[in-house]
Amino acid sequence: MWSSFVAILQKEFKHIFRDRGTIILFFMLPIMQLSLFGFLDQNVRHLPVVVVDQDQTRYSRELLDQLRATQTFTISKVTNSPAEGRAMIAQGTARLGVVIPPDFHEHRAHHENAPFLALIDGSDSNVSAQALASINGVVAATNLAAAQAAGMTPQLSAQPIVLFNPEGRTANYIIPGLVAILLQIAAMVLASIAIVREREQGTMEQLLVTPLHPIGLVLGKLAPYLVIGVVEMALILLLMRWGFGVPIEGSLVFLFVMAVIYLFALLALGLFISMRAQTQMQAQQMAQMLLLPSIFLSGYIFPVAGLPTVLYWIGRALPATHMIDVMRGAVLRSAGPLDLLPSVLALLALSVVLVTLSVRRVRKLTL
Repeated sequence: MWSSFVAILQKEFKHIFRDRGTIILFFMLPIMQLSLFGFLDQNVRHLPVVVVDQDQTRYSRELLDQLRATQTFTISKVTNSPAEGRAMIAQGTARLGVVIPPDFHEHRAHHENAPFLALIDGSDSNVSAQALASINGVVAATNLAAAQAAGMTPQLSAQPIVLFNPEGRTANYIIPGLVAILLQIAAMVLASIAIVREREQGTMEQLLVTPLHPIGLVLGKLAPYLVIGVVEMALILLLMRWGFGVPIEGSLVFLFVMAVIYLFALLALGLFISMRAQTQMQAQQMAQMLLLPSIFLSGYIFPVAGLPTVLYWIGRALPATHMIDVMRGAVLRSAGPLDLLPSVLALLALSVVLVTLSVRRVRKLTL
């Protein structure tokens, strides 16, 4: 019995260490999860703020310094145009707009209550709640200091207005981002087994010896799954709108165009995985490894503003990050292609790069 046990034990260890993919996955998954959960911080830091300063006095500058001191906000632009400030919030380049009225200094100089307007992007309910809490904290600290100094009346009052999702519905925030995650799960899992299935069935060699152009082979593999992905996108949008009551403020044409670009990137990535994997199980495991970063580093659950610098840039390299920005921008903020131009260009660039990598991999296999 003991000799049989030792023989089988040695045999299994040899099989395990020969399968490098399984070993890497075995150790990488817990390390990845530990790193993600250990470094993720739900406390929002350095939210971009646009300030519409119609006062332009030392009192308005003091207010800006107080906002910076919270470390929750970063003043990204100071302007005197309310339209420009609202446009930056709609584009997603600013998460908070502070409008300081022209009579702000008069109220402060006479020790009267000086109101200002806080326009909060409500498309991310977690971020909007923390932004509102920080604004209220600035107001409370200023008024407390004034009361302790000379028993004066409150010096500041904020008038917050939550834009785009004033009810704070969780569905309005979660479901548009969930669309990108669901498309990634379906597209990458399907595409990741496309080539490895041919290899397991013994038909891959037949494909490689035929006079097929590498680009034609890649596009031919991607096209059926692209059609399935577009149909799935339409089904999800129908359920989102009529099943969960999430309003779609933006253009449906724009959403579907971006979905096609996004699916191209995902399918090309899945096809690249399929060419490197040896079995369908290994291909699916590799695809699942990319799912965790796409959920935790894309801003789908945790605010991007709370990520460390390294994890932030890893998240920017993922297609899901930009598709989530597009979905929330178009669905909730009625943003168009020009408003979301950085995300649109990023998705286009990722699609081109990933399709190119897949084509090069096919060419290597045909040599």
